Amino acid sequence: MWGLILPALVGSALAGALSGLLGVCALRLQLSSVGFAMAHAAFAGAALGLLVPLPPLLLSLLFALGVAALLGPVSEFTRLPAEVVLGVSFPIAMALGFVFLALAPGEAFGSPALALLWGSLLGVGWRDVALLSGVLVGGGGLIVLFRREVLSVLLDRRLAEEAGVPARPYLWLILFLIAAAVAVCLKLVGGILIYSLLLLPASAASQLVYNMKKLLLLAPVFGALSALGGFAASWSLDLPLGAAVALVAACAFALATLFSPKRRRPRPAEPER
Repeated sequence: MWGLILPALVGSALAGALSGLLGVCALRLQLSSVGFAMAHAAFAGAALGLLVPLPPLLLSLLFALGVAALLGPVSEFTRLPAEVVLGVSFPIAMALGFVFLALAPGEAFGSPALALLWGSLLGVGWRDVALLSGVLVGGGGLIVLFRREVLSVLLDRRLAEEAGVPARPYLWLILFLIAAAVAVCLKLVGGILIYSLLLLPASAASQLVYNMKKLLLLAPVFGALSALGGFAASWSLDLPLGAAVALVAACAFALATLFSPKRRRPRPAEPER
């Protein structure tokens, strides 16, 4: 039994930590829709993997990276905000995903398809754990290596550019890291709810701390705890893993909001009339 449980348990913790770390970047850049768009692009790629003789993970990674690569150029070419471009790509990716599932041989919503939608405990092996570890170490290492530039872009992109920091390459680096994280976590959490693991732990951590460095440390902890709590709920209550993780992460966010020091901050005095 432990041969099945242990890799899924370790994978859950790694996926939560990775999603929490990069979720901070998505929130600070005000790209909350990036979770929706990339998650469903990765879902569409993995669904295509049920049709063609290519690994679903590779296709999900390529689709998610494609959204990241197109976001900047399309936004600049159309002069539309990045959130609008992401909002347009979301229904397209979702529609493609369901088309690929419908065309897949066998039962359209059989076990492999449901695993893509909701995540699966039993589908995670040590190879997936190694991949999650690699993306976490690589992504975290790049953020640490370029921490001054990344923090400048996250705090205020315009001020970073005025200070001489080339914001665009670091913005694209962050987008590619988010895409990679979404793709490697897809198998565990599922395409429908993976954005919850990307955004909720980071949002919960942001309720408790002001400092960006502390936020980048606390959000992965919240993510890992949410994923492990979802794992326990999924195992004991026989729930889909993605749904269980999303509910636990939502509870963590609600508690963090309830006890947030930001709620107790005194309001600024109203100007005298």
